[in-house]
Amino acid sequence: MKLKLDVKPDLVALMAADIAAGERAVSAAMREAGTDLKLAWRGQITGAGLGARLANSIRCEVFPEAGASLNAAALVWSKAPVIVGAHDAGPLIRSKSGLWLAIPTPAAGKTLGGRRVTPGGWERKTGMRLRFVYRRTGPSLLVAEGRLNTKGQAVASRSKTGRGQVTAPIFLLVPQVKLPKRLDLARDAERAHDAVPGLIVANWVETR
Repeated sequence: MKLKLDVKPDLVALMAADIAAGERAVSAAMREAGTDLKLAWRGQITGAGLGARLANSIRCEVFPEAGASLNAAALVWSKAPVIVGAHDAGPLIRSKSGLWLAIPTPAAGKTLGGRRVTPGGWERKTGMRLRFVYRRTGPSLLVAEGRLNTKGQAVASRSKTGRGQVTAPIFLLVPQVKLPKRLDLARDAERAHDAVPGLIVANWVETR
């Protein structure tokens, strides 16, 4: 006597289909969670008044890049991690030399060739000399003798009589600066992390 056992439906095929559905669900969930976190961080940055350029430094990438996997993961990061991290942590900034931090005033101009303004760079660019002025109350100063142009920036005076010449504060000198904490990236990261299980379930239901 011969017995033949047929199991219908095919359990192996069903398990393979469920695994494939799970892989698609996890990958879709990680793409959604990563995108949501990227947009949340960008929204925080623009909302803090730090500008669209810094906000657009937030990027997202999902692994694997092609196909689906139960081990799919999303990486959200910034292309300007030092700047974003500083606004997230609110650190105390001190001079590397242990003396003063030189904070440029509007009279110094915004940048020098796209780089931040420093006392040495300012002197080289303008050909003007900075003079130290100590103040017992308030920050000490680095000042220059010249005139202010239409943009309010200090430039060399060409007047032989001294007409229009002013003593312009170019840098404020302080021993340290406490950068205010303007971002809370961990808050949005925790929300994105907590949302992942629900996203997996929702995507799994849709793909089955």
